Amino acid sequence: MHRLTNQVRPYAWGSTVAIPRLLGREPDGQPQAELWLGAHHGAPSTLRTANGDISFDELIASAPKDVLGKQAVSRFGERLPFLLKVLAAEEPLSLQAHPDAARARAGFAAEEAAGIPLDAPHRNYRDPHHKPELVLALEPFEALCGFRDPDDAREDLDGLVSELAGALREDLSAPDPHRALRAALTRVLTLPCEERERLVGGFIAECEQRAAAGVATGRHSDTVIELARRYPGDPGAVAALLLNRITLRPGEALFLPAGNVHAYLRGTAVEVMASSDNVLRAGLTGKHVDVPELLEVVDFSVLPVPYSQPVAADGRTEFRPGVGEFALAVLGPGSIDSRLPDGSPAVVLALDGAAELRAGNGSRLTLERGESVFVPADSGAIAVQGRGHLVAATIGD
Repeated sequence: MHRLTNQVRPYAWGSTVAIPRLLGREPDGQPQAELWLGAHHGAPSTLRTANGDISFDELIASAPKDVLGKQAVSRFGERLPFLLKVLAAEEPLSLQAHPDAARARAGFAAEEAAGIPLDAPHRNYRDPHHKPELVLALEPFEALCGFRDPDDAREDLDGLVSELAGALREDLSAPDPHRALRAALTRVLTLPCEERERLVGGFIAECEQRAAAGVATGRHSDTVIELARRYPGDPGAVAALLLNRITLRPGEALFLPAGNVHAYLRGTAVEVMASSDNVLRAGLTGKHVDVPELLEVVDFSVLPVPYSQPVAADGRTEFRPGVGEFALAVLGPGSIDSRLPDGSPAVVLALDGAAELRAGNGSRLTLERGESVFVPADSGAIAVQGRGHLVAATIGD
């Protein structure tokens, strides 16, 4: 078992206090958005060994089948296939979707052939992997996620007379929901540059006037207004009308497959995902936006909100959404007397309290709040006892 030193990503939307509080550090006033725990080249963790600190790549290269497990190597190659994060959002993240595996491979190959540097701001595909992800709320967590029924979105437009509202009502009236949503989202995201400010501005002004008059406009219209105030003129704010607006309670989780359009709005959560940084953005951001590419990957189906249901297993709770690269185990909060899944590499983070990890070979390690550890696949059975709240990312089904 190897203690980890992890990197924090200082994105502008991040909370200034949540991650420092977890790590027991004094806030410095700067946003700290994501804590990355894993081997992704964008912000790899460092592992502590008897011979000093080493990179994940060095440890894996030294004995890949021991570190990752034979099955993991045969399925995913000599790389850690999952990435664990703590996400702390003070402001909304970008409106985005992730590609499936085939499109990620093709997009990465095309950008490599074009000679686009991996760190170029306009690059879409920073690795050749898909990025399904699961988000577990640590506090009330606000998000937009997947498409609502177009009839419901159209009802929210009733009474609006702006040009954009009328056009969207027509789009959403198509008898096929898939076609209706594709038409509406495409219209919003591809407004002509010379008309965008007028059309979006007129729509938002009308929403604000209706709200100021005390007309009950509903949660979606309130979200549109909130996003428009944070991102003036951004059509992504109008797109929020088409998406499910949800609040996760602590302990609830969402699974976001390829093609799911989403935007996290605020709150602190744990994320586990296939180890990738491929994000296609549609708006609500100062980062690179590629609307045509995003529209190619979006799934326009109207589906139930993709809550991930936990199952109890040997004193822990597990989220296994059916993705090969990852699963998430939760131990606690409260008294912990459990074990980690056998035969899988694991990244374990203590969110609160303290717990002792004991390997079959007799080695022991105590994790306290904010500390983390990598457990190689060949560590044998790992018993965990203590009182607190731990999460562990492992290989999936």
